[in-house]
Formats: sequence, structure tokens, C-alpha cells
Amino acid sequence: MHRRIIVPSALAASLLLAIPASAADFTPGAPGIGDSYYPASGNGGYDVSHYDLRLKYQPATDLLEGTATILATTKQNLSRFNLDLGLKVSEVRVNGRLATFTTSGDHELEVTPAAPLEKNKTISVVVRYAGKPSEFKVDGWSAWARTPDGGVAAQEPDSAAWWFPSNDHPLDKATFDVSVSVPDGTQAISNGVLQAQSSRLGWTRFSWRSNKPQATYLATLAVGKFDITTDRTANGLPVLNAYSKDLGENAGAARASIERTTEVAEWLESLFGPYPFNALGGYVPNVTSGFALETQTRPFYSPRQFANGANVSVVVHELAHQWYGDSVSVRDWKDIWINEGFARYGQWLWSEKEGEGTAQELADYVYATRTAEDPFWTVKPGDPGAENQFHVSVYDRGALALQALRNEIGDEDFFAVLKGWPQEFAYGNARVGDFVRYAERVSGKPLAELFDTWLFQPSKPAAPTAAAAGLSAPAAAPVTGSAARSAAPRPVQPKSWKKIAVTNTVHDS
Repeated sequence: MHRRIIVPSALAASLLLAIPASAADFTPGAPGIGDSYYPASGNGGYDVSHYDLRLKYQPATDLLEGTATILATTKQNLSRFNLDLGLKVSEVRVNGRLATFTTSGDHELEVTPAAPLEKNKTISVVVRYAGKPSEFKVDGWSAWARTPDGGVAAQEPDSAAWWFPSNDHPLDKATFDVSVSVPDGTQAISNGVLQAQSSRLGWTRFSWRSNKPQATYLATLAVGKFDITTDRTANGLPVLNAYSKDLGENAGAARASIERTTEVAEWLESLFGPYPFNALGGYVPNVTSGFALETQTRPFYSPRQFANGANVSVVVHELAHQWYGDSVSVRDWKDIWINEGFARYGQWLWSEKEGEGTAQELADYVYATRTAEDPFWTVKPGDPGAENQFHVSVYDRGALALQALRNEIGDEDFFAVLKGWPQEFAYGNARVGDFVRYAERVSGKPLAELFDTWLFQPSKPAAPTAAAAGLSAPAAAPVTGSAARSAAPRPVQPKSWKKIAVTNTVHDS
């Protein structure tokens, strides 16, 4: 019989392996992800890979009941972590075991697992909750809209906390399964592809899947009574558009715009490369708001966007975001230009395609009609501040920067940049500086000064600077009679201008 002898050094090593990290090695995850504009948004200590949401919603009472299963990976040794949620929680389990929890602030759910969580481990978190989303407000503000026949979750920069627990910041993207039970005769619309629909005992369940990484604010839910159209693109992608049955006089214009979604998306593919997601479409609920939002695969449109007739330009804007904003998302909300400047420039290119004013003419018009004293020029699109995140300057001056870039590096390199960027950072996050470096790499030109002028200086670029960037005052409209002696030259307004200007409110909320 042979007895194994363990020498002291080997014994010490084995004991070290057996001893777990001390409690001091486990610390709480940060209550915010570190955003410069919204310090309380998101959370630290973990990264979500998937949300499975199983919901039940009663339109008559606005009661939402939910069980959320969250799959994540720890990024540190965690003693506690936070989720963002404004509804009342009844139970939390971590890795199958009951966890304790409390709330703090406006929407922080603080979860303490039964045992500390080691770094780089896959975890599951199950949260049972319920409440009336319309009753939850932050500083009097809500991302949930009641409608005559249901409710809608769609807002920016936050909307998730009104209907599911999450790490609510674009830095932490995940895939989604959203299954919603609603009374028979009512529909539930969400992102991605409808996987299943079934009815039982007066309730119908709709199960949706969004299979590419998706920021939490881009997740949407709309419950109501809709007219639904379906189709497939030439490449086989499912297309689903939904229109509230009570849109009134806006119904025709809304349909005339959104039914061109496939056409617009195919045109955008020629500019930005292959469409990045598994579904396409849009929806128009009966809400009183006036904004639109690039909710992933299925943009949200307020009926008021079509109050003056069909407006395909807003469809262009929200679909352009599927590449710029959804597939490539901000690392920090101060980087909002990489969303909005490009979506607006997409509208300018659509105008060019439709023969309603070239991007150059639109850029010249913006430069000429905004005087040096206009506060428009004091907002810096490259870092506008939280209070100006959706200021018209971020859109129009942001698009001016792109036209200046186009003139500087030429069409071949410019369109190579527009198409290459969404592929380079697909399904990820980026900063303004990342785009500048990418454009320099593709063009072989130093561009920091150009972007500093058009994105970061709080003043109107002087005429010689604008001229050097290929921007100038457009030809003036003729002025006759006595007015000719006193009136300043009036630039000719491009034909598409009013349609584009209507969409200046796309993110007003």
C-alpha cells in the first residue's frame, strides 16, 4: 500500500485554492455606468447578454405584471448590484436563490445575492414585478404613454425603467425575447420578429425576438388595436408595420409614408451597407406626442409627424438610425452627434436623390440663414450638453460638418467612410473621436481641425473658413420694387426644406 505524501509547499498551495476570496474582496457595483450627462443611468459591475421578458398587460387598468430573466456576466467580484426599474418588485432570485433587495433614488433596484458573485461568472437574475407604468415619473416626466386602447413605451435616453429591469445605458447592449399577454382583440408590438402568437382563456400572447445586440432605450412595447401590414424584402427580411385604428385624418398620410419603409431601407443600404438587423417596419400608435424614435427594427412615429401630409423624410431619418445609433451606438450620451448628425444627413441625401435640393444646397442654406448671433452656433454638436442633446444644432450643424467633410475628402472617400463606419463598429459603441480617426484613416488626410471647427467651436465659422469647406451663401431669390432698396438678399429655400424641418421635433419629448 502506498500512501501519498504532501509536502508543505504543495499543501499550502492546495489550501490557498480552497479558500474563497474574503468578503473584503467583494464590493457593490456602481449605481451608474459612468455617463458624463446622466451619471445615474446604467449600473456597474456586470454586463447583460440577454433579456427574457414575460409580461401581462391590462389596457383598461394600465396594470403591467412581469417576470424578467436577465443573463449577465460579472465584471468584478460583486457583493451587490443595481438594476434600473420604477415598478414595484415582489421577488428577486440570483442563480436560482432568493436575493434580498431594496430601492433607492428614482429607479435604482439594489440586489444583494445570497452569496457574493465572483468576477467573470455567468449569472441569471429573475425579477418579478408589477405596477402601473403611467404612475411612475421622474421629475414629472414619463416614458410611458397611455392610449385610448393601451399603452406605449418609447423614449430617449431612458424608457426601460417604465416596463422592465435593466442595465439602462447604450453601453450594455443585449438580445431580447419579449412575450406579452394582452386581452383578445388587442395586439402587442415589440422589436424584431414575431416568433409565436397563441390565445387562451380570453388572452392572446405575442412573442417577439430581437436577435442582435440592442440598447435598452431602443426596446419598445406598444399595446393596442392596430391594423397590421406584413411583407418581405427582396432579401427575405420580414417587414411589419402597425397603425392604430383611431389615427383619424392622419391615417392616410402615415400609411403613405411608412409603407415606403422597404424602399427607403434598400436605398440606405446603398449608402451604409447591409441592413444590420433581422426585421424591418414601423408603428404609429394613437399618442398625443409629436416625436419619432429609432426603436430598433421598428421605429415609433407619432401621428403628428404626418399632420401636414405624407413625409417620407422622417422615415429616412429613423431608418438611417438603424445603422447610425442602433447598430453603432454612443459610448457616452455626449457623443449624440454620431446618431443625429448622420440621420439628418441621410435626409439631405434623400432630398438630393428626389431632386428636391442637394446636400450642398441644404448646407449652404443652413449656413446662410443662421446669423452669427443666432444661439444655434453656440451649441457644440460634438458635445452639446445634456440640456441641448437634441437641439436643432446637433442635427443641422451636425450635418454641416458632414458636408464639410465630403467637400474636403471627395465623394469617393466620403461614401466609403459612410459605408465602412457601420461595419467597423457594428453592434458596438463609439465616440466622436473614433469617427474622426476612422475618416482620417480612410481618406489619408488630417481632419481634426475641420471637425473642431464644425463640431466643437461655439461660434459660426467665418466666411473664409466656410468657403474653404465648400460652404457659401446660396443664390438669393429675386427682390423687386421698393423692397429691393431695403431688403437683404433672401436665400432660395430648397424644396425639401419644410419636410425636413418638420422632423426637427423627432426627439422632442
